[in-house]
Amino acid sequence: MSKTRQQILILHLADSSLESHTVAWALYDGAKSKDELQMNTGDSQTPPYRSVLDAMRDGWNVLQLPTMPVYRSGFEHELGALPYEYVLERKVTIDE
Repeated sequence: MSKTRQQILILHLADSSLESHTVAWALYDGAKSKDELQMNTGDSQTPPYRSVLDAMRDGWNVLQLPTMPVYRSGFEHELGALPYEYVLERKVTIDE
């Protein structure tokens, strides 16, 4: 018997273009069993995809586009959250 599970991929890009390169990422895999470890920060120096567009070509669906940041004069260089976050998902089939 097979079941469908969801995978969530979060990609942070260098800028708002879907072709921009990935600078940070996280992967949450619902297809893994409870005994398997999920991805941890620092597991890999290489992102799973170079860009959001590359992930889309591999079957990922974009669920969320980033809100464009608004930079106030005088605060352009303040640090904060990475501004270009895309949330993607795909369904995979597992056999049980």
